[in-house]
Amino acid sequence: MPTGTTTAEDESRRSTALMAEPVALADTGGELPAFTAQFASCPRGAQLARRAAVRHMEEWGHPPTSDASCTVALVVSELAANAVRHGRVPGHDFGLRLTRDETAGLVRVEVADAASAKRPPEAPPSSYPEGESGRGLLLVDVLAARWGTTPREPLGKTVWAEVPIEASAS
Repeated sequence: MPTGTTTAEDESRRSTALMAEPVALADTGGELPAFTAQFASCPRGAQLARRAAVRHMEEWGHPPTSDASCTVALVVSELAANAVRHGRVPGHDFGLRLTRDETAGLVRVEVADAASAKRPPEAPPSSYPEGESGRGLLLVDVLAARWGTTPREPLGKTVWAEVPIEASAS
């Protein structure tokens, strides 16, 4: 195989390795330590991001089958899939950050990619065609208290969503 060529298996191995080293950040205000990780910008990376979110929600006291964990997993899944499909820039991973604000009863999901020019619409269209795709942001809009995008320097953007969760874990 020529040097510099990456196979799907290499991407998968790289995603697994990147996910294995999450970074816990310091407490700020009502937030618990954040979960931050990088994933390869491929479908396997999006799948691993979703699994990591479920595991981290469990560490915060929300079992994988709880409404809070399932909702956060769905939002992570949609945002990560969009980062892979629409925000992929060769040679760049996408990042996932989860923060929980107990005071506000929210989990903030942030997915960062390297594509600055490709921004999601301000609000999802009210109706989508009957195709197999195109409803991800509509789901995020329904499940999140609010969502939006912020630019990243030197390149890219972060798409974020604040997901309401019950104040005390079940």
